Amino acid sequence: MPAGPSGAPHDAVIYHNPRCSTSRKTLDLLRDNGFDPTVIQYLKTPPTRSELATMIRDAGITARAAVRKREPLYDELNLATATDDEVLDAMAEHPILIERPFVVTPKGTRLARPVDTVREIL
Repeated sequence: MPAGPSGAPHDAVIYHNPRCSTSRKTLDLLRDNGFDPTVIQYLKTPPTRSELATMIRDAGITARAAVRKREPLYDELNLATATDDEVLDAMAEHPILIERPFVVTPKGTRLARPVDTVREIL
């Protein structure tokens, strides 16, 4: 594994929202396990629809499992009755709908809900 400036491996990526406590705890978990992850604030730099579809597939979940149902926009867009493709389109267009955080390492991809799910790919 390549090492970052601190000597820690850096080939982990976290799609992070610094305002989210679960996202912050996941970032801490990565760092506590010796990772120097690439941090992508997905609200500022959202993944493409294709990247999002790949992360969801690689995490072994559905688009419906990766959408933030508590987000008011979920109801406004009537996503409860939408197809997975429509949910994915909505997340790509409105990144606030993406559940967080996603973590990608050489061992796989996980949606860190709960945080400990990430341990499977460390």
